[in-house]
Amino acid sequence: MTATAFVFPGQGSQRVGMGRELAERWPHLLDTYYRPADDLLGLPLTELCHQGPADTLADTAITQPAILLTSVVTLDVLRRQGVRPALVAGHSLGEYAALVAADALDWQDALRLVRLRGRLMAAVNERVPGRMAAVVGLDLRTVEELCATVRDGGAGVVEVANDNEFAQTVVSGQTEAVDALMAAARTAGARRVLALNVGAPFHSSLMAPVEEEFTEALRATPFRDPAVPVISTVTAARVTSAREIVDTLRRQLTGRVRWTESVSRLAAAGADLFLEVGPGKVLSGLCRRIAPEVPARPTHDAAHLAAAVGLLAPAADPAAPAASAPVTAV
Repeated sequence: MTATAFVFPGQGSQRVGMGRELAERWPHLLDTYYRPADDLLGLPLTELCHQGPADTLADTAITQPAILLTSVVTLDVLRRQGVRPALVAGHSLGEYAALVAADALDWQDALRLVRLRGRLMAAVNERVPGRMAAVVGLDLRTVEELCATVRDGGAGVVEVANDNEFAQTVVSGQTEAVDALMAAARTAGARRVLALNVGAPFHSSLMAPVEEEFTEALRATPFRDPAVPVISTVTAARVTSAREIVDTLRRQLTGRVRWTESVSRLAAAGADLFLEVGPGKVLSGLCRRIAPEVPARPTHDAAHLAAAVGLLAPAADPAAPAASAPVTAV
């Protein structure tokens, strides 16, 4: 029996056309998810996911609900064909889809929350301009020390935002401080240093001004105790109650994404397959580098999703909708 861990991607995995193949093959997704999502948010989210334009899709306030929606429809297709997780986790934004998969949060409530989350996070940049950058080829401790040196030198706030894998760290902070960190990382021998195209200094103390408003929204949302084990990337530990979920999602705004620890925890808990549920294939690559003994598979298009279903559910669920001719998605 395979113990499959579903892992859900975060911001940066978006692409124009995401989910379109699935909507063409399984038209029920339009009435069950896409059209209700458009109505709920008052946005042409379906069109933006399937047709773009890319610059609009890259807007943080659009990106977050778009990725969440794509992950949820992918989850639906997998469920209808008998593929279900033994454990779940999500990278930052992806944690909301993981909670949907664990039946701890309704997908509509998740969509409302991530829309607000994206808007609040983007608004921070209007008050305190910041940026993020990836550092490849240096270990976490070295990057932490470089951040401390830059801060002590008076350049401003720069902090580790994502511990993505053993040799990939993302930093976040004020623009001048991140620029100084990038220069210091190159001098220290980083193989690659890359400024990220994101809308704000996510997962840093600069997000603190929006924490109170978002916490109010979290407390007003009905959460349930997870029905499937959820590893939070805020703590790299299992969350077992609705109360814990609210606390970790609150802390997630300013807290580090502990992806390396979280994936290691999933593997230690018995996961023998990582299935990346949603757009992109970034997490599949990260999981392979963190836990190379555990296979990882993406589901970012119909072919890869079908391969995963064939691997995990050779006898397809008879209740699953049959593939059909393409239909207009918007």
